[in-house]
Amino acid sequence: MNDAQGGADGGSAAAGIEWRVSSWCAAGDCVAVGRLPDGHVLVKDTKSPNGPQLRFDASEWRAFVSGIRAGEFD
Repeated sequence: MNDAQGGADGGSAAAGIEWRVSSWCAAGDCVAVGRLPDGHVLVKDTKSPNGPQLRFDASEWRAFVSGIRAGEFD
């Protein structure tokens, strides 16, 4: 993977990552979030655990979470 922001990660960087899934996820159609040691955040589809992952740097992730809290995606 190159250093492009918000890029896709083939999964090798995620070995040993503790993935978190919302407690609101009951039907299995969810995303999992994991943090890399360098501060990047990975996001993947729980229906495809070995599929592609999106990687965000810390500032991108903060902007996304702020947008959620502000209702930008409602």
